[in-house]
Amino acid sequence: MSFSWTPHRFAGGALALDVANSVVLRHDEARRIDRFAIGAQMRDFTHAAAKFCAERALFGDIAPVSAENERDFIALREAIDLYFRKRILDGGDDQLLAALLVAMARTLREASPASLAAATAHSVLRLLAMPDPQRMKICGNCGWLFIDRSKNRSRAWCDMAVCGNRAKANRHYRRKKEETP
Repeated sequence: MSFSWTPHRFAGGALALDVANSVVLRHDEARRIDRFAIGAQMRDFTHAAAKFCAERALFGDIAPVSAENERDFIALREAIDLYFRKRILDGGDDQLLAALLVAMARTLREASPASLAAATAHSVLRLLAMPDPQRMKICGNCGWLFIDRSKNRSRAWCDMAVCGNRAKANRHYRRKKEETP
């Protein structure tokens, strides 16, 4: 399948969230797509992150995840998604936080300090220390995690140009369909 890393794929607002969002339609088993299932896509993500990620200035040039660290990196990605999704929905879970910290520690011990894996672990630390954690949300359209940086904290979609537009078009379609006799 042909795929490119576009600015929309980095709508999370933090590297760790963009990594977690690399699984498209995560909760729909029939349509779920893991963009890191192919090693080349994971390497391409690293290069695209240098251009599009909101935290690109913090991490500078990062190296792709090495083949021997890929399994730990995927475990870190899943721990990020589980913990922050639970934190947004229910306020957090100590066991999920512990699992996230274990995955981060393993990553920081094993990965190259200049790698995507290490940068992702550092991004998680920044998210955990975020002064306004209620700004982290789940997109109402695609289910991705993102940071709402709007002034009034009313953002409902990860990306207005893609998900916001789809949601509004869908709402318009349903309204028109109901009006038709």
